[in-house]
Amino acid sequence: MKYDTLISVHDAASRIGDPDWLFFDCRYTLGDGGKGRRDYAAGHLPGAHFASLDDDLASPHVPGVTGRHPLPAKEVWVETLSRWGIHPATQIVAYDAGVGQSAAGRLWWMLKWAGHDLVAVLDGGLPCWVAAGQSLATETPSHRQAGRFVPRWRDDMQVSAAEVAARLAAGSATVLDARAVERFRGDVEPIDPVAGHIPGAISAPFTANITPSGLMAPASTLVERFDALAPGRQAEDVILYCGSGVSAIQNALAFAHTGRGIPRLYPGSWSEWVTDPSRPVARS
Repeated sequence: MKYDTLISVHDAASRIGDPDWLFFDCRYTLGDGGKGRRDYAAGHLPGAHFASLDDDLASPHVPGVTGRHPLPAKEVWVETLSRWGIHPATQIVAYDAGVGQSAAGRLWWMLKWAGHDLVAVLDGGLPCWVAAGQSLATETPSHRQAGRFVPRWRDDMQVSAAEVAARLAAGSATVLDARAVERFRGDVEPIDPVAGHIPGAISAPFTANITPSGLMAPASTLVERFDALAPGRQAEDVILYCGSGVSAIQNALAFAHTGRGIPRLYPGSWSEWVTDPSRPVARS
């Protein structure tokens, strides 16, 4: 069976040690970039490798120019995937410990962007793995033999700030903001220098996709949610953003789990939008 959105703890546990499967620990803590690696060293899924959001899944942030987690250059990302030994038949499982598995979702989205479909996020992540009584390991596994990853880029998965503005003006897309409601309204802004949201965007906190147990809501529930947020819209006419292009991917994963495709992502998100003072800001 192939997994391309979510995988359960039970199914993932049955594949530990399978040579055609690779597991990646993507744990990340905002404000402490090294904590994920320390947590990984203290205990991770057996055989899992560590994927750093800052070092592997983003390029350096340039204050005032880029968003906080800009995508790496294509050639850099291909080099990373080649170094990890990912081949067309390799099934990838990504996980982290946060609500909604947003950092793991970043790896999921970036592999899809490069044309690798065999990637899934561990539903419920590390907390559900531990709650199910599954074991952890502290040994760092040896990397597979490096290969040559051949990408099949899907650049239509993302949009620029200019395209966001143009499609909003034309009324041809629904733009969903994955941040907490109070940040969307501009009541608070603990991270970025400007509070508020992109005018015309709709508040769609990614946490609403998650059940109290930490699992993704059933697909039928997600269909109802996105039909209410973006009535009549197909995936290509839905644009997602957040603070830095990471947590918005949880909405992308949830939408994809309904079987209706992957919406467009604005990778720079709010942290890039506000680098240009000419771009409008809404607060309400």
